[in-house]
Amino acid sequence: MKNLITQFPRLFVGILFIISGLIKLNDPIGFSYKLAEYFSEPVFNMPFFVPFSLALALFLVILEVVLGVMLLIGYKTKFTIWSLLILIVLFTFLTFYSAYFNVVKDCGCFGDALKVTPWQSFTKDIVLLFFILILFFNKKLVKPLFGNVIQNTILFITIILSSLMGAWVLNHLPLIDFRPYKVGENIQKGMRIPDGAEKSVVEMVFIYKVGGVDKEFTEKDLMNIPEGAVFVDRKDKVITEGFVPPIHDFTMEKDGADYKDELLDEPKLMLITAYDLNLSDENGMAKMEKLNQKAKAKGYKVIGMTASSPEEIAATKKQFGLTFDFYFCDGITIKTIERANPSIVLLEKGTIKQQVHHNDIAALTFYPHPQKPKKHRVSC
Repeated sequence: MKNLITQFPRLFVGILFIISGLIKLNDPIGFSYKLAEYFSEPVFNMPFFVPFSLALALFLVILEVVLGVMLLIGYKTKFTIWSLLILIVLFTFLTFYSAYFNVVKDCGCFGDALKVTPWQSFTKDIVLLFFILILFFNKKLVKPLFGNVIQNTILFITIILSSLMGAWVLNHLPLIDFRPYKVGENIQKGMRIPDGAEKSVVEMVFIYKVGGVDKEFTEKDLMNIPEGAVFVDRKDKVITEGFVPPIHDFTMEKDGADYKDELLDEPKLMLITAYDLNLSDENGMAKMEKLNQKAKAKGYKVIGMTASSPEEIAATKKQFGLTFDFYFCDGITIKTIERANPSIVLLEKGTIKQQVHHNDIAALTFYPHPQKPKKHRVSC
């Protein structure tokens, strides 16, 4: 009976770690954005870790897969279970912090494949912690499935395949796209809010400095604000979040106007996305003007999308000889559209037809102009 109680957590934890790790390994750049969010000033205020977010993300997701396999085959049981315990304690702390302080809306546990709230993530981690503790106190019952040679071979193959997969997706795009901007999706439809959808309940909060300390007051408290209080700011506090469309915060702004309705109606539109021009790959950017001319010859309207400043845009255009216009879009949105910096997206009236990494420009397929029907002469 005790052995059965131990083997179920072994299977459950091992399989879940492998699945979770592979989903994030499919898109380690997306997971690195989550880690960078944790390191940012509003959360843990550790900006010195941000440059290492991608390396840490890649290490963690490969570690998840490897530990899951090690647990299933019973490889170095003591080391494996201790490692799992340390990881799950760390993850549990992060998800509790996110949920309690409402700072990171989605921990990224399952990437874009499965969106879970911080409290759901915390609950999942508590269940995993419970099962790992069962394994921890019954380590002797977690025995190897194979001999040393086979165990070592399985572990070696797991590490090699995981590393190769990580290297591939970093230099191309995710093998499976779970994002709302995947090929075949229509951006306009993704932004629509259906009739009768639940609306958010928002409360206005006013911040006043009282005795040198910032204090928050709701509309109901405004009559009770102490004399001498100085107004600082106003913010909206979401009490109940309503329906949020899968695509939001999508803009194509230029000179203070949003051109997304006009541009998304184009039958042939090519987007060159670069969320931060200062961080963009120079070899990739050097290819963009030649690609621009080729696309225009095929009848495409070509624009750039970035969250960089007008000064950075001007400097980049001069450096690489770019002749297409850039439009502003939120950096997080651009990161969601494409992982590479820069990337290329082909659209037809708002529907995404193709996406490629700047390393895969040769794979782009330009669709020809629709042919006008020929007029046939009718002989009498």
